[in-house]
Amino acid sequence: MSVVAAIAEFIVTIDGPAGTGKSTVAHRLARRLGLEFLDTGAMYRAAALRALELGIDPADGERVAALVRDLEIRFDWRCDPPDLLVDGESVGDRIRTQEVTRAVSAVASNPTVRAAMVEAQREIASLHPRLVTEGRDQGSVVFPDAHVRIYLDARPEIRARRRVEQLATKGIVTCEAEVLAQILERDRSDSSRRDGPLVCPHGADVVDTSDIDIDDVIDRLESIVRERAGAALRNAHRTQSSGGNVGGSACGDGATAP
Repeated sequence: MSVVAAIAEFIVTIDGPAGTGKSTVAHRLARRLGLEFLDTGAMYRAAALRALELGIDPADGERVAALVRDLEIRFDWRCDPPDLLVDGESVGDRIRTQEVTRAVSAVASNPTVRAAMVEAQREIASLHPRLVTEGRDQGSVVFPDAHVRIYLDARPEIRARRRVEQLATKGIVTCEAEVLAQILERDRSDSSRRDGPLVCPHGADVVDTSDIDIDDVIDRLESIVRERAGAALRNAHRTQSSGGNVGGSACGDGATAP
């Protein structure tokens, strides 16, 4: 049995700006580790999509937050990648359109909406406690005590190119310059908002993916996760052996990968 499989409740958070490959990396890492994958960015996109469909202004935080609280947002992990269901309906690639992309920043930057989403994400984790979860505030706000906290980064032009290529595989044609402008604006909005700003979580392992292919990124993250899981198990065993609590954090100050 692997060290990850030996831990009943195990959460890995992956944070970082748009276009760093968080969703793809988190999905593949979860599959490799035998964990479930929580795509929180897709949850915000689903809220933006449903608001647009209902004629709700994405910037109307109170109405969108009420909408989020009323929606049943869940994932079907029997599918690969997991299928996002809103009130039992699969939203598919409708959450990836440019219209939704333009609306999601207003949705995600609203404190009331974020508070409702944090509740929804923690509820999912209470039912599925073995997760790789990705977003922008997962290790800093939603799951600050996660066993492993990772921060992915990459240069903006690299992130824009990746997003264009990702959308192209789904049949969505976009302009790279427009996508780059959206990414830079999203960076500004995410890092400057009052609630749940985009920050590198304390103790996170930082990996810059600009010049690393995806297989190498996943290999590095798997190594980080297994090292952290091993440390968590050793601490748990020491606690059981001593019959008390062992002080301190398993994560220390984190490490940076080139």
